[in-house]
Amino acid sequence: MELIKEFISNYGVEILNTILVAVVTFLGTQIKRIYENFVNDKTKKQVVEDTVKYVEQIYTDIKGEEKLNKAIESATQILNEKGISITEIELRVMIESVCNSFKEGVK
Repeated sequence: MELIKEFISNYGVEILNTILVAVVTFLGTQIKRIYENFVNDKTKKQVVEDTVKYVEQIYTDIKGEEKLNKAIESATQILNEKGISITEIELRVMIESVCNSFKEGVK
């Protein structure tokens, strides 16, 4: 029992400090990950919306699937330059959603 008390009195503060640093580091990395996901999602939405507007304005002579491919190509390039990864299906869904909201706004 005396040995345990001596160990805690000699090393207790250092052990507690190590545990505290580990917990704070873990919480910091989790908060950073959540923040980056939020910012990336917001950036993705803005890039897709701007890209759809751009494609609608510039490529007036093409329709349907060709416009979709131009939007996918442009948005992918912009997001890659920003270091943000996105799957093709996620991009297609976002583009269709923006197009649908534009159509609803016209009605």
